[in-house]
Amino acid sequence: MRGTDPRGHGPVRFGPPLPDDGLPVLPELAAAVAAAASRADAEPVGGGPALLDAACGYGDRRGLPAAPDRVAVAPGAPALLVALTAAIGGDVLVPKPCAAWWVPYARLLGRPVFHVPTPAENGGVPDPYALLETVRRLRTEGGDPRLLVLSVADDPTATVAPPELLHATLEAAVGEGLQLVSDETWRDTLHAPQDTVLLSPAEMLSDRVTVVTDLAGALLPPGWPAAVARFPAGEDGNALHARVLDVLTALDACVAAPVAVAAGYALSEPEPVTARVAATTRLHARVAAAAHAALVGAGVLARPPQAGRHLYADLSPLAPALAPHGVGDAQELEDLLTARLGMHAPGGHRFGDDLEAPRVRLSTAPLLGENPEQRAECLAAREPLDLPQVRRALHRLTSVLDDLRDDVRRWETPR
Repeated sequence: MRGTDPRGHGPVRFGPPLPDDGLPVLPELAAAVAAAASRADAEPVGGGPALLDAACGYGDRRGLPAAPDRVAVAPGAPALLVALTAAIGGDVLVPKPCAAWWVPYARLLGRPVFHVPTPAENGGVPDPYALLETVRRLRTEGGDPRLLVLSVADDPTATVAPPELLHATLEAAVGEGLQLVSDETWRDTLHAPQDTVLLSPAEMLSDRVTVVTDLAGALLPPGWPAAVARFPAGEDGNALHARVLDVLTALDACVAAPVAVAAGYALSEPEPVTARVAATTRLHARVAAAAHAALVGAGVLARPPQAGRHLYADLSPLAPALAPHGVGDAQELEDLLTARLGMHAPGGHRFGDDLEAPRVRLSTAPLLGENPEQRAECLAAREPLDLPQVRRALHRLTSVLDDLRDDVRRWETPR
């Protein structure tokens, strides 16, 4: 498993990947790839006509209409973020914490990155007052903040930012002249879509927001890289689209033909795809809720997960029990929990959080079983929590956390 090597304390090569769903490939997607397997070519840079039309239809159904000349497809969201960061220039602002893959690409280009605190209730979208303070301080010190990357449905915190916060943050960003990139990889994985209001920043600011969606979030397996960017309307958006295509061309960032066929099929959202996305989301929501209950029951601080296939946990209340195990920071907590849980538990420092804070992101896919057959069984089960492999995994999580909680209670000073 990538990232479990105890020597792997570096921020890039050993950084955590996107949480995958752990499930077998949808047969219809596999058939689409197989049908195109004899094609030796690649898509044109930015995507061919059929793929762009499918991407436009996907956006239309989410209230984000765009013509094909305002859309680009690349082999994964990282390629798009590299191109956007290079095209926009200047210093980059991101929430604290943020997705692990955002920062390395800016630093690769030599761009300074600054983390802006988020409210206590959610991640992904910075606090507007903290954003204003950060921008003004940077400019006073000679910086050049130009780009804000945010995510309404967030990795790593699995929260969804409320519209009122998003509106205030966007108002602050526009007032300071920032361009925005909205990572909407997880927007189709809402655990309770009827009770959760998710607005894209592009619905509020059509002329300043570029939307990036990695199809690994809901539609494609992570090993089939494809992502879509929807650019702002107007002359500035057209110019940004052109500059991004230049960068993608220089990188030769083309989607392989078989993957493009599968991506086009998935983006058109036929019934097999929508049914799999809904079933996968229900499964991970159910397991995430059970894992969250285990965390809270042990005294761990964790926001209720609202999207995605992960949770973000703060083990500060268990610090007295962690210290005897040599855990004084997030890296040491990562090492301890990875060993005890038998699954990777990347520390919050991987996501730009404070190294001193004992926080980790936990993924739900490892809780579904140890092989594809067990995980497929979870997808088909009426009550996945009753399956033995899920019960075992949740029991192990609960036992590890309860042991630490009990240690804290034993060492508390009697009153």
